[in-house]
Amino acid sequence: MSNEALVQRLRDELGNGAVLTDADVTAGYARDMMPLAPVGNPLAVVLPVDTAGVQAAVKACADAEVPIVPRGAGSGLSGAANAIDGCVVLVLTKLNEIVEIDAGNRLAVVQPGVINLDFRNAVEKHGLFYPPDPSSYDWCTIGGNLSTNAGGLCCVKYGVTTDSVLGLEVVLADGSLLKTGRRTVKGVAGYDLAKLFVGSEGTLGVITQATVALKPLPQAPSTFVAGFSSTEAAGEAVARVVREGLVPSLLEIMDAVSIKASETYLKTDLGAGSDCRALLLAQSDAGGEAGRRELATLEQICTDCGADLAYATEDLEEGKMLLQARRVVLTALETYGIWLTDDVCVPRTRIADLIHGCEQVSAKVGLKIAVVGHAGDGNMHPTIVYAPESPEEFARAQQAFDEILEIGLALGGTVTGEHGVGKIKRDWLVREIGPVGLRVHRQIKQALDPGNLFNPGSMFSMQD
Repeated sequence: MSNEALVQRLRDELGNGAVLTDADVTAGYARDMMPLAPVGNPLAVVLPVDTAGVQAAVKACADAEVPIVPRGAGSGLSGAANAIDGCVVLVLTKLNEIVEIDAGNRLAVVQPGVINLDFRNAVEKHGLFYPPDPSSYDWCTIGGNLSTNAGGLCCVKYGVTTDSVLGLEVVLADGSLLKTGRRTVKGVAGYDLAKLFVGSEGTLGVITQATVALKPLPQAPSTFVAGFSSTEAAGEAVARVVREGLVPSLLEIMDAVSIKASETYLKTDLGAGSDCRALLLAQSDAGGEAGRRELATLEQICTDCGADLAYATEDLEEGKMLLQARRVVLTALETYGIWLTDDVCVPRTRIADLIHGCEQVSAKVGLKIAVVGHAGDGNMHPTIVYAPESPEEFARAQQAFDEILEIGLALGGTVTGEHGVGKIKRDWLVREIGPVGLRVHRQIKQALDPGNLFNPGSMFSMQD
């Protein structure tokens, strides 16, 4: 089947308005937010409105032997949704229905195009809570969260996306619809295929519907902030929190560079002082006396570890202001240049070592590197700032990106905690999982997608 025949078939089956081929238009769907990742020119962009449309598109591309790159809102940071030359970009944003909210069983059925924040707001009206909250939660989609197994600030207590998934509907490479998982709390019938597709970055199938577990809406959170004049002291405080079994609903860390950037951007003083090298931000949603006890214990730990500032508040607006300092870091760094954010996860006892390693890389390459992250689970986001007009600085930023990954692995960590492998960390994935792990990945891919139709070249190559 020729490319022209494929485009015409897609238009016949999905409608003219659902198939875009103008190069100026398709370019807007060709890449995500990661500047390092390669990007190609798609043959077409297809926007189905229902599962049947997804199936039709997949069957047509399979018959034409044209690859498919599934895409959500494009908020990803690994290049996983980037087009390759001649592919069809399959955009799922029009499958945006919240199909069901079952408050009695604390679950919901949702399509992939639903915005994370819209979904959270919808279930909140039923007294329920959907925990995954990536930094882009106000515009990223549930489908993208599923495909990358996204996390966010609440991971320390509530886990990442996969921890909320009960079941999925997935269009497979032959166009058939796989229904896997369950609606019950327990279930061990067969392999856990739903979890296999979570985090697969669109390489195994196209998710068209998800059944997810919900939590009771937590109490309004109390907020705690602690400032440290040494990174080691902050790292020891995190380790103590883990050892003593505290599980706050949020535990974040900011290094000196990110603190300064946020304070400048927000035109505020966080009260940490000019000598502050690390800031811990925590919240407890336990409520009432339980929440106060939790933050009191956290305050004692931080004080024992040498915190120069330790402050707790039950005032919601003050808490939001403190947390805003963490949420705006990437935006704040844009005042210095373009940012390139990394995504390494290390054992929680090695957070300080990672921050020091990033300081050394910063001095070596001569670029500003800010480190923020989810201290509660060790997932750090070193962010490199460079001048967009300078190819030489961009090259140094690339060098820093790789050196930080090297440090993360050396500390016993992983090259990606929540952003995914995509098209920028394929070689690093091979280093991390080894030859046997790569062989098993390829065998799974071959079993489900024998024609290498879905997102070829993302995560790993099918050939050496």
